Amino acid sequence: MSAAAPDPAARAMAELDAEWTAAPDGVLEREAARIVVFDPDGRLLFIRGHDVDDPDHSWWFTVGGGVGGEGLREGALRELLEETGLRPAPSRLEGPVLVRDATFRFAREVRRQHECFFLLRLDGSEAASVVAGYDLTAIEREVIDEYAWWWPRDVRRAESAGEVFYPVGIAGMAESWWSGWDGTTPHVAEA
Repeated sequence: MSAAAPDPAARAMAELDAEWTAAPDGVLEREAARIVVFDPDGRLLFIRGHDVDDPDHSWWFTVGGGVGGEGLREGALRELLEETGLRPAPSRLEGPVLVRDATFRFAREVRRQHECFFLLRLDGSEAASVVAGYDLTAIEREVIDEYAWWWPRDVRRAESAGEVFYPVGIAGMAESWWSGWDGTTPHVAEA
């Protein structure tokens, strides 16, 4: 007799659990890398996802995720490929432009993520070639709802209407980065 294959939700949760380790204070944590992706007009690529245990709790975020044993740039580029199908040269990533420590509740657990953000500026053909969910992991297939290009001003309007975007203040940061990154790497903490 062969064992039954695990259902997709169980497989996704096992994958999620493998990415996080308990810190000395007991909070689950991981290292992550993210990319703020600009199209040639200055719009930002965001992904909307939800909590695996609370589909009504959703938010918008940048491309990226956990890096495990990879370097930050390598992990950021792998996540970009998985989530969009894009394969830019590593030298095209600018930054890191932001370091963020975020503590949040996800999948019934308090989690802490240490994130490093990079910038990527696409040309028109690259922006048009983005494939939403190109090669997602099981947990990503469970929690990702949609992809969209957003103008920073529209991010602000949506936030005023109750939409949530991470990192906090991304619209203003993106407007500054669009003009040219100044070489600084602020460190923010969000809880």
